[in-house]
Amino acid sequence: MSVEIPSNMEEVAMKIAAAKVHGQDLATDEVIKDAVRDTMQAFMDEALEGHYDDVSWDGEQLVVTDFTSKQVGTVAPNGESFVANFKANADQLSLKLENAAAKIVGGR
Repeated sequence: MSVEIPSNMEEVAMKIAAAKVHGQDLATDEVIKDAVRDTMQAFMDEALEGHYDDVSWDGEQLVVTDFTSKQVGTVAPNGESFVANFKANADQLSLKLENAAAKIVGGR
């Protein structure tokens, strides 16, 4: 992924600590939610070879919309939330998001 997108809990803690140095307080769960959305966006951009679709939150699921604002896919967490999934196994969640992006792009 990207240096700016935390891929595990250690990187989440580092991002929070770096923000604190600059006087910014970040909540762990919000950093994780941003990381999950940004990871899915990165996988979509990679699969489409450019930024054509947008990933956003709708409750506890991710929604993918195309350039015409048409919903082209959704991704739901395993269990209660993506935050819980990330905390339990960030690598497994990343693989799930990568597979979901491939399925959404391949289904067109």
